[in-house]
Amino acid sequence: MRSRKTRQMKIIRDVLRMADRPLSPREILQAALQAGLGLGQATVYRALKDLVDEGWLTVVGLPGLASYYELNGKAHHHHFSCRSCGGIYDLEGCGLDINHPLPDGFTLEDHEVVLYGRCASCTVSA
Repeated sequence: MRSRKTRQMKIIRDVLRMADRPLSPREILQAALQAGLGLGQATVYRALKDLVDEGWLTVVGLPGLASYYELNGKAHHHHFSCRSCGGIYDLEGCGLDINHPLPDGFTLEDHEVVLYGRCASCTVSA
């Protein structure tokens, strides 16, 4: 059983590495199936939980969307959400200069910006 779990984990890691963008569990499953590799939805969810727990993956939580997953250790960045295909893409860097005054007693710890529109593939096919 251990070799099967190791093989399945390797498949999921490879899919995430090759994508080079945040993926949903559904996208991970589809990529594995297209490559002819047999995985089930429950296996993908268990593997994602294990990979987050070990610190290899980070959960990308975007407003109104299910969780996406990306490789841990990336520099601070934001995301672009395609309204046509549902893909999530990394936007390198930040570019925000946050000088907005906070209410008294507030301390800023982090921020997330999500841009919405159409990705290059969806723009071309529209």
